[in-house]
Amino acid sequence: MQTTWKGTISFGLVSIPVHLYSATKEHDVPLHQVHAKDGGRVRMKRYCEEEEKEVPYAEIAKGYESPDGRTVTLTDEDLADLPLPSKKIIDVLAFVDEGEIDPLMFSKAYYVGVADKAASKPYALLRDALVESGQIAVTKIALRSRESPAVLRVHDGTLVLQTCIWPDEVRPAAGIAPEEDVTVRPQELRMARSLMETLSEDFDLEQLHDDYQQALQQVIEARLQGVEIPHEEEAGEAPDNVIDLMEALRSSLRRAKDAHPDRSRAEEAEETEAGQAEAGEAEEQPPPRRRAATKKATATKATTATKTTASKPSAATSKKSTTARKSATAQKSATDKKSTAATKSTTARKSTTAKKSTTTTTTRKPATPRKAS
Repeated sequence: MQTTWKGTISFGLVSIPVHLYSATKEHDVPLHQVHAKDGGRVRMKRYCEEEEKEVPYAEIAKGYESPDGRTVTLTDEDLADLPLPSKKIIDVLAFVDEGEIDPLMFSKAYYVGVADKAASKPYALLRDALVESGQIAVTKIALRSRESPAVLRVHDGTLVLQTCIWPDEVRPAAGIAPEEDVTVRPQELRMARSLMETLSEDFDLEQLHDDYQQALQQVIEARLQGVEIPHEEEAGEAPDNVIDLMEALRSSLRRAKDAHPDRSRAEEAEETEAGQAEAGEAEEQPPPRRRAATKKATATKATTATKTTASKPSAATSKKSTTARKSATAQKSATDKKSTAATKSTTARKSTTAKKSTTTTTTRKPATPRKAS
């Protein structure tokens, strides 16, 4: 890994010779400027207005133009000899909780490595002290012709220097958030929290990847092979206004649960029942009563039950006798009904037979007498 900076961490009277290494790298597809008409490469040339000719890079220096139009030229030697205490020293100024530094101020990160074996012990001492205290070290460093505040923290057992921007470089956020008073209902807040928990299930930051770079690489490969460029279906436009916030939250929660099928419906039902049970217990829990009143009520109930049992000794016997009589009466009634039904059936058959006989007799025609020849 290429060394970016060499210097010393000043920790009180303890000095730790260190090297800085870039901790991050940005992956992108290198694109050049070309002439759209013929694909010819377009290059930027360094052109001197005074001599009206191109100037080589070795003759390039930095300059500053004053408000009255004068130009001051600064060479690399001028910048290297700046009277900065932090030019080759990472001076530890204080130790603070990480939450005291706004993440908006964080910039580029560098791994901090020891320059020699003698620096191993003070390096480990500072690292372990940061881990045990749970704090970060606030420092200043001059890096690439710019002095910046920075913090020292621990990542995977290694010291990391992360440069920051100055506090006055953070723009104020006044007037950006909604200024009118907005009331959020408890139901909406609970639904939002439920959506947050569902989206956070089994989340792994390592699984994220750059879709733009992959799509760009596919387009480049298609151009090189002379085939049709792959196109993705256009996504539907997002609504520009939210009419029903609760319905939008419910729909989002349903989609999130469909995308996270690991959570079973049984678990959700158990959680719902548990929540309802807790709410019911909280609402229906009776107020506490005095012990004396409870004992008195119990003794009264027991006495009343004893008196009732003693005053009605034959209630069960009476009920059994009445039930037996009702059963006998019901059986007799059923027998009489069957007999009556049989008699009616016989009478109906006889009546039907008589009617048929009469109809047959009436329908017959008398024989016609033959005439004598």
